[in-house]
Amino acid sequence: MGKQELSLEIVEPEAFHDFMEVMSDYAPQVEHLVCQLGFGDTDAAQIDQLFRLLHSIKGDASMCQVRFVVPFVHALESLLERLRSGEVAYEDSIGDVMLLVMDRLGLALEALENHELLDDLQLPLLLQALNGTVESPVGELLQHCRQLVEQITGIPLHAMAPEAPVDAALLASRGDLAFFRLLAVQFEQRLPQFLGRTERNLALALEASRQAPGVVDDDQLEAAVYMHDIGMMLLPESFWLKNGRMSELERRQMAEHPGWAAGLLERMPAWAGAARMVAQHHEMPDGRGYPLGLRGAEICDGARILALVDAFEAVTLKHAHRGLRHSMMRAIAEINASERQFDPLWLARFNQVIRLRLAACARRPAGG
Repeated sequence: MGKQELSLEIVEPEAFHDFMEVMSDYAPQVEHLVCQLGFGDTDAAQIDQLFRLLHSIKGDASMCQVRFVVPFVHALESLLERLRSGEVAYEDSIGDVMLLVMDRLGLALEALENHELLDDLQLPLLLQALNGTVESPVGELLQHCRQLVEQITGIPLHAMAPEAPVDAALLASRGDLAFFRLLAVQFEQRLPQFLGRTERNLALALEASRQAPGVVDDDQLEAAVYMHDIGMMLLPESFWLKNGRMSELERRQMAEHPGWAAGLLERMPAWAGAARMVAQHHEMPDGRGYPLGLRGAEICDGARILALVDAFEAVTLKHAHRGLRHSMMRAIAEINASERQFDPLWLARFNQVIRLRLAACARRPAGG
């Protein structure tokens, strides 16, 4: 099969941004379903749901004239159809291919939005290898999947063959994170205003953390994002979106909620870092926070990030009626006006993250 030409032109900028919006919703769902398959959840309903998601992506890409996405997703549909028909059984190498393709499409869309070159993504090579894999005989399919991932990423998957030792700690940590996420999603479903907050907070926390690579462990921070408000589930719903001043009794009750969630994590030795972040995320550098009134360096970096994310989410939620851009601007303005509550170094890094997000909003059409 010869090298395939891909049309990377943005035909309709407004339609392109519409597609970016729907992909921000579709992509995490695809990733979640593929991960479920990796945990052994391979029933027909999960595979059918994944197939429907891919079909929706392909249809929206075609409608929005983001044409280069279509052949990639069509190939993934064909690969998934072989699973649906029972021709092949699911193995992780199939999921690796699906996640690799979705990741590359996401990177390509971001590059196009930012007017950057796409050469390093090797999209024509990926599409050629993907089509060859999809069309391979049953007995060669899994080997072709492994070869595709190795060819595109340079990661030698033969080093991760089934006979290699399994990292039990890593598997356990991913299982824990999946459970923590489930708790967080259950909480966010208690109020319509909370829907989507888990993914919003996680993305924002990780973006802030990566402004200073290596300072905060991503897995511990992810666990802290999921668990930091679980204690709120033990408080009356009237606390969750309370405006105005609290009574002294209410303040005492509110001060207890970080300890409840941190206490759960402390019982799991692998999550001691996350427990500390959760316990301290309402502390303030000047000592006016709770529950212990810690100061300055006594507060861990992860808790400082979580405090910013928590405050930003609360203010944007309160002003959501203004629209995304205006609520973000109000939130970052309020946070900077209350700078004594936050670590100045992390506040500067957080400001940079929000500046990038506001710039992205500015490139979207009005109402997008």
